[in-house]
Amino acid sequence: MWQRIQTLYLAIASILVGSLFFARMATVLGPDGASIDIRYYEKLPFLLFLISLFSANVIGLLTFRARLLQMRVCILAALLLVGFQIWIGADFFRYKDSMIFSFTAVFPIVAAILDVLAARAIALDEAMVQSAARLRGKRKRK
Repeated sequence: MWQRIQTLYLAIASILVGSLFFARMATVLGPDGASIDIRYYEKLPFLLFLISLFSANVIGLLTFRARLLQMRVCILAALLLVGFQIWIGADFFRYKDSMIFSFTAVFPIVAAILDVLAARAIALDEAMVQSAARLRGKRKRK
């Protein structure tokens, strides 16, 4: 399992998404100079989205024996991560005057890129296995 590059991609993506549970999303600056940190888990929709994203990445990481399922889960996770990044971007443009966003706001797009790279590597592995199976089948018939 760990000798494949897609496992590394999925593990890093899972760590990035998992780290969002503990990171702050933004800091709100008050009129008197006080600042309030807003974390991702404080907004219920963000929390539910993070739980589903983390679950999808972990399922993709653990289903290494079923390559087609793993590839589909990776693509689904990548699409959900892009949607989450768009949502964070919309909040950024809506509240850019009153909030200072953390660098963790770009973690979803990095994780989405890693999921796409993992899906590509899984597809290449599946093509290699199918090719080897086809060659073995011809050898047995002769």
